[in-house]
This record gives sequence, C-alpha cells and structure tokens, in this order.
Amino acid sequence: MGGEQKAQGRFRRMLGRLTSSEEELQAEELQQETEETGAVPIARCGDREIVTVTGTLRTVTLRPRAGVPALEAELFDGSAALDLVWLGRRSIAGVEPGCRLVARGRVGMSRGRPVMFNPWYELRPVGSGRE
Repeated sequence: MGGEQKAQGRFRRMLGRLTSSEEELQAEELQQETEETGAVPIARCGDREIVTVTGTLRTVTLRPRAGVPALEAELFDGSAALDLVWLGRRSIAGVEPGCRLVARGRVGMSRGRPVMFNPWYELRPVGSGRE
C-alpha cells in the first residue's frame, strides 16, 4: 500500500509540473535553490536584518541617485523580489538580467520595497548543474 501511495504522489507532482506555467516552475526551482544554499527567502527578510539571499536578476538598470551613478537590479527568488543597489557603479561585469547570484547585506525598505545597498555578491552558474 505504501508503494501505491508513493506512485500516486509522484504522478500528482508530474501532473502538476505539466500544468504549471513556466514562471511557476522557475519560482519553484529558485525556492529549492534558496533552501539548498541556506539563504533566507526574500519574503521573510526583515527590515534592517543582515541576510544572505539568492535568486535570478530580472532587471538591471542604471538609475542615478542624488547625482551619483547607481546600478540597480531586481533579484527574484521565487518568493518575492528585492532591489540590489550598487552606488557609484555604472556597470558590473556579469551582472545582467537572467544571471543568478548570491547577495549578502543589510535589508532596508525604500518606497515600500526591500532594498540592499552595496551588497557583497557572488555570481552563480545558470542552471547550477541540476537538470
């Protein structure tokens, strides 16, 4: 009986994957990567908390702040999005939409959104070796 329940569970997961949208599948994969790396899900990051987060960059934009160049990127981990801001930078090699990275720093709130200024970061390979 236990084997039959396992087979039904596998079938349900497979059916769920077939009927899920591409965005839902990507969010699920990103959440699994967050768990594997020990990072904090962005949705659970508190204001003024020092955290490690991981995810995929959705957008990267040059947006000056008070006359100083600032590179802004939106990091999505499947649970929520967080803005990464590098002050005084016009570009960073490898930081582009679609890349995966791990970032560490203090989370603050700006215009109602979580933001991390000048984070430590590490670029991750896309696909991370899992198929």
